[in-house]
Amino acid sequence: MTAADTRPGPTSPLSVALLTLGCARNDVDSEELAGRLEADGFLLVDDPAEADTVVVNTCGFVESAKKDSVDTLLEAADLKDGGRPQAVVAVGCMAERYGKELADSLPEADAVLGFDDYPDIAARLRSIVAGEAHHPHTPQDRRRLLPISPVDRAAADVSLPGHGLTDPASEIGTGAPATGPRTVRRRLEGGPTAPLKLASGCDRRCSFCAIPAFRGSFVSRRPSDVLAEAQWLATQGVRELFLVSENSTSYGKDLGDLRLLETLLPELAAIDGVDRVRVSYLQPAETRPGLVRAIAATPGVTPYFDLSFQHASAAVLRRMRRFGDPDSFLGLLEQVRGHAPQAGVRCNVIVGFPGETEADLQTLCDFLVAARLDVTGVFGYSDEDGTEAATYDGKLDDDEVRARTEHVTALVEELTAQRARERIGERVEVLVESVTEDGVEGRAAHQGPEVDGSTYLLDSEASVGDLVTAVVVDAEGADLYADPTGEEARA
Repeated sequence: MTAADTRPGPTSPLSVALLTLGCARNDVDSEELAGRLEADGFLLVDDPAEADTVVVNTCGFVESAKKDSVDTLLEAADLKDGGRPQAVVAVGCMAERYGKELADSLPEADAVLGFDDYPDIAARLRSIVAGEAHHPHTPQDRRRLLPISPVDRAAADVSLPGHGLTDPASEIGTGAPATGPRTVRRRLEGGPTAPLKLASGCDRRCSFCAIPAFRGSFVSRRPSDVLAEAQWLATQGVRELFLVSENSTSYGKDLGDLRLLETLLPELAAIDGVDRVRVSYLQPAETRPGLVRAIAATPGVTPYFDLSFQHASAAVLRRMRRFGDPDSFLGLLEQVRGHAPQAGVRCNVIVGFPGETEADLQTLCDFLVAARLDVTGVFGYSDEDGTEAATYDGKLDDDEVRARTEHVTALVEELTAQRARERIGERVEVLVESVTEDGVEGRAAHQGPEVDGSTYLLDSEASVGDLVTAVVVDAEGADLYADPTGEEARA
């Protein structure tokens, strides 16, 4: 049988594989696309080699992520040579950001689609597979497509990926008869944790960041949409909701209530089947005392603080168009630990920013030592197209940026291991995510998905989805080893 013999006939459903790069926000967008495609008759498959069309949800954040996106597109395009796939399509942030430029430089991709193509994604893919030419969109500054505040969704003629889009006709992914609106989302991966989008876009103007230009202005989802999707996720076996956005501390400001997140958190935590609600990406300058209390002290909400400090030198932060200094950041951490002494805290920092002096670098290192963070992501500065920082004088050469990045990374690795060792003897609740012949792996409350290490349970017979109480007995890097106490929240 030839590859052509495996292709669908006139009445056979087209199959599609979705490959997702980048952050948890992209994961939600891919699941929205999957829900739309399945609702419109597409067959979802995991293996791109077995798909009629491959959709790559690209990342456009930094150069390394863009390279990964291009490599994935090229690998998918290779499958067309004598294989089943007939078309490879780029979507996502890189596709939205570069549009025609990406299409011209990457002819191996059959189409480059922007966010505004998402509502009609099934029709777009059918036409592309049929050989019709699709003209890539011309990128534009999406901040100009929506009013910042207040936002009138009904009048906004732009697509907002992952924004509680509903299908009144069916319950996606269940095969059940219609009982009312359900979120158009189809889980692509199982497991007890799922990202849940709070908002899209960002109104801040950090000088190093291009995200607002292609993700647009900050737009909150309505609380009712967030709650409805959370309830649906709970029916899919999700026990931890991971709230994601570009800036979760801004949630509700465009709806007239900047404290809406404090109100929403206990409602999410009260959903039957949900044991943890975790908030990601907090802007330190906007992290108010009431929000600290809500995250640290609300039952069912994980005391976890993902704080985007980015640096500690006040001079560097001003050039970044951000606010703060070591004293204010340490004061915020004191607030957090005053409410929840065992709270998890992580951050990201940029090293080698234009104009960063050796004194600035030392200020950052001194802050990291004092802060006692669980995990710190370290990024070396590089210019991003269209950003203010790309025009700055005082740029450090690549070798110096690399050397400073390696220095801070080595420090962070030592501090991370030290902080993990401080947790030996702590009592933790571990959400089990994997059970293999090598053992039982999960995450304690202070460990966010994928980026903050794992906790390995010793001599445990737990199953995926169990919430197991254990005592930390050892640590290695950011990873913990814990001995179950025999207490489980639910087996």
